[in-house]
Amino acid sequence: MSFQPVLPFTGYPGWTFLSRTLDQQQETFEQGAQITRQVQNFEQKIGAVQTAEQLVNDRQLLEVALGAFGLEEDINSKAFVQQILESDTLDTASLANRLADKRYLEFAQAFGFGDFDVPRTQLSDFPTEITTAFQNNRFEIAVGDQNADMRLALGAERDLQVLSDRSISDTAKWYTVMGNAPLRQVFDTAFGMPASFAALDLDRQLEVYRDRAIRDFGTDSIEQFNQPEMREKLIRNFLIRSEAQNFNAQTSASQTALTLLQSG
Repeated sequence: MSFQPVLPFTGYPGWTFLSRTLDQQQETFEQGAQITRQVQNFEQKIGAVQTAEQLVNDRQLLEVALGAFGLEEDINSKAFVQQILESDTLDTASLANRLADKRYLEFAQAFGFGDFDVPRTQLSDFPTEITTAFQNNRFEIAVGDQNADMRLALGAERDLQVLSDRSISDTAKWYTVMGNAPLRQVFDTAFGMPASFAALDLDRQLEVYRDRAIRDFGTDSIEQFNQPEMREKLIRNFLIRSEAQNFNAQTSASQTALTLLQSG
């Protein structure tokens, strides 16, 4: 049996425990036979792949490639994935750029099939770049099998560090948050956004995000989340609010059931 992450608590206490034991738990998880086999196969074979078609036709390689970006559910959508991989990411009209979920754009950029005559699969450090991301994502999935909020928190911790380092405008970074479904869920919950918020015009959503960031953190810049203490505060707010929402939903359901029993 493969190693299962240990999560003795829920909510913020659970996150505190997971953060403290993360390195040890993840290392043990990555030593599992299946993960080791997938990583070794990818690192040995990806250098021979020079086209998107070759990649999508090798299911084992594609599983790792998609898994590195949290897109593993697209494993059976070969034609769609190939279109994404062949996108010219500098062309705003390309498929990878048109999709709201910016993980697809990052996926296409990482492999470079549509951007370069020689794809990034030929770079010496490329295999490790992808397998490291794959291992991180697989661990997050294993955590999520026990507690979905913990998976979202781990993803936010990782994605915010990457986003803060990108050479794009602060506005573009906020739009990236809005286009990353898991990261957006963390922000929406932490900021106390209602379910109807996503239906607003994007520019209006951006204004509200910035207003809430100033209210809760003192500044509206995404750059602040490059600081560990600010990421920790965001994740704490997310977990506390999420637990409160879950408690209220369970209480409401129990009251409804009791009412039905009493009226029967």
